[in-house]
Amino acid sequence: MSGAAWTVIGVLWLVVVGLIFVVVALARQVGILHERIRPAGALHIAKGLKVGESAPVIETPDITGRPQRIGVTNPNGRSTLIAFVSPTCPVCKSLLPVLRSMRRSERANVDVILASDGAADEHQAFIAAESLEEFPYVLSEQLGMTYGASKLPYAVLLDSNGVVRANGLVNTREHLESLFEAQALGVANIQEFAARKQRDVA
Repeated sequence: MSGAAWTVIGVLWLVVVGLIFVVVALARQVGILHERIRPAGALHIAKGLKVGESAPVIETPDITGRPQRIGVTNPNGRSTLIAFVSPTCPVCKSLLPVLRSMRRSERANVDVILASDGAADEHQAFIAAESLEEFPYVLSEQLGMTYGASKLPYAVLLDSNGVVRANGLVNTREHLESLFEAQALGVANIQEFAARKQRDVA
């Protein structure tokens, strides 16, 4: 093999080694970036219910006339997710498949209630159009005001004893799931958990 060929091979090996160092450096930077990015969670609203307090008990019939008692102890030991939605809210409509999937997959652990206010006929049409008959659907302005649903879509997660465990604006599946993550972690929201973790690292 000629000297020129050996020179080319040597240069190629140097390039390969250089690329390995570049990949390792990039992987390290991705790891650092991953640590710095805070997880996205439901946006907590200051005017909402405080996490850790007992939820106000609201007794109201659902849209079919069946009585609903929200905020009471669940005799079956399940949590309750109250999702405030509206027929005129596009983001609310995009969350309905997620809520439907969650209700079916977590039936043993969570009761899902849809809530709103306004004219009953508009909501009846909404229920029919979106096939929401499987959900208890409550129309109560008092419920929305008491539970702090000033913007939609908004959700409140109560534990089986009627204690508020998480709440906030929920625009995506990730936001909805963050409510359950917050409950499992024992924090008000995912942002609080990330802030605690950052303080511990510092």
